[in-house]
Amino acid sequence: MLLAALGLGGFWLLSAPVPLTAANLPAHQGDPVKGEVLYHAAGCHSCHLPGPDAAGIDSILPAGGAPLKTPVGTLYPPNLTPDPETGLGTWTDLEFVNAMQRGIGKSGHNLIPAFPYTSYAHMTREDVLDIRAYLATLPAVKNPAKMHAMALEPIVRRGIGLWKRVGLDTTITQNDPAQSEAWNRGRYIVNGPGHCNECHTPRTAIMTSDFSRYLAGGPHPEGEGKVPSLVGLIERGRYKDANDIKLALQNGELMGYDKLSSGGMGKVQSNIALLPDADVGAIAEYLASLK
Repeated sequence: MLLAALGLGGFWLLSAPVPLTAANLPAHQGDPVKGEVLYHAAGCHSCHLPGPDAAGIDSILPAGGAPLKTPVGTLYPPNLTPDPETGLGTWTDLEFVNAMQRGIGKSGHNLIPAFPYTSYAHMTREDVLDIRAYLATLPAVKNPAKMHAMALEPIVRRGIGLWKRVGLDTTITQNDPAQSEAWNRGRYIVNGPGHCNECHTPRTAIMTSDFSRYLAGGPHPEGEGKVPSLVGLIERGRYKDANDIKLALQNGELMGYDKLSSGGMGKVQSNIALLPDADVGAIAEYLASLK
């Protein structure tokens, strides 16, 4: 009995959320213009679409509710508009940053890493606050969150705190002085807001990213089919050069680039197409360098 109590106490202690504090926030006024670019790079709208029963809600708003299938059950991403009752209207900057970079909800519980905070953790705090500033400019829409269809949800959430100790790298991406400014920007977008790693890097037995096979493709995270490798895109003849990758990301199947405007990449490609030309070129330059 004593051992069981000690084991439970140890689990409870080790699985507790570890939030950032106000001292970890920079003195930064969020820039909604920069935030809009990062919002599209992060694909926020793609996951936070209004659900099929969200009558009267503009589909271009991230009002949440569309089902997301995951290995642990069906999740319903929440409302990101500034509605004070059902959205982010009453969230503080610190609560928003903790959700984005530590996977901790407003109520203090661990978030399911289907929300890619494991990638957003690599972003600068300034960029995260810029996204928040952009979201605050959107029309407030009332759309209550749905209950997730997930077995043993409280236990799963608590256990994620333990998983974070090995699965959450909080290192903010730094520039590599040996590489070009565009290459560094591309790597930052790919590994941070773009969270390409979440789908294109295979997982270990405990569902952490297997970085020994970085962006090498693997099983689809929703359990249907496979995700292709992003390594050696030019060497394998998938694209001619970095500019070809750029055109593919901007235009997809409209210019004959197959498997980019449909399937799992459809929403990703449409989001990338909204980015500034220089950012798309930077992503392409970085991907072209992956041999």
